Amino acid sequence: MKTKKKFINVQPKTSKSKNRFKNQMDSLHAMEVEQEIDNKLFVVSINRQYFMWIPKCGNEHWEII
Repeated sequence: MKTKKKFINVQPKTSKSKNRFKNQMDSLHAMEVEQEIDNKLFVVSINRQYFMWIPKCGNEHWEII
């Protein structure tokens, strides 16, 4: 049985995250959720070039939209 993939959209907030968004994520907002633990998500960019743990409420670098 296949499970449905879960996605979130992120928006960069800082210059560091804006740089990663443009150069490593190809300016694509969607990220696939690979793992979910308590209040954190492990996500991977659509182009599979950028991975990160992010709190479900976002953080100082990224906003979940």
